[in-house]
Amino acid sequence: MIAFVTGPVAALAPTTAVIEVGGIGMAVQCAPNTLAALRVGQEARLATSLVVREDSLTLYGFADDDERQVFELLQTASGVGPRLAQAMLATHTPDALRLAVATGDEKALTAVSGIGKKGAQKLLLELKDRLGEPVGAHAPGQGIGTPVSASWRDQLQAALIGLGYATREADEAVAAVAPQAEEALAAGGRAPVPQLLRAALQTLNRAR
Repeated sequence: MIAFVTGPVAALAPTTAVIEVGGIGMAVQCAPNTLAALRVGQEARLATSLVVREDSLTLYGFADDDERQVFELLQTASGVGPRLAQAMLATHTPDALRLAVATGDEKALTAVSGIGKKGAQKLLLELKDRLGEPVGAHAPGQGIGTPVSASWRDQLQAALIGLGYATREADEAVAAVAPQAEEALAAGGRAPVPQLLRAALQTLNRAR
């Protein structure tokens, strides 16, 4: 079990950070909100979870130990693999997920790409006694299932700048995908940052 990795950031990609540990580059799969806080050349510490499959070893990285713990607990539910668990944490904070499960907030779970109404109902039942109660303070009136970032624009721009794009390029890419985000918000969901990041990168690649 690799509990964490510490070292300079050697490279960043849309879904991966390469952390240099003892002269070895460790490829760590991270959500956009985690990647947004990293910068090439700067020291980083990521809590990690190693997922072992017959044909692969994949290291997933998180901002802290709480995220990693929730990531592992989410996978104890049937039908939840590492990618879906990471998508859930890319959309909601650990405490927001705990609160959603504790209060049966189906809408918060369906805001995650890949989870439908029936899937959300099943997850609420399976996770009810596993995630525990929220550990952080929640302000009065704060919505259940609070997204990781207050602004999808800020989160997306930070991720693009972290990948090496200039501020102007990041601004243009964010503007290009804004209609997709607004459509999701208008439908009552949340801006799907991972999908928006992929679309923004496609826009930037076409422009070059």
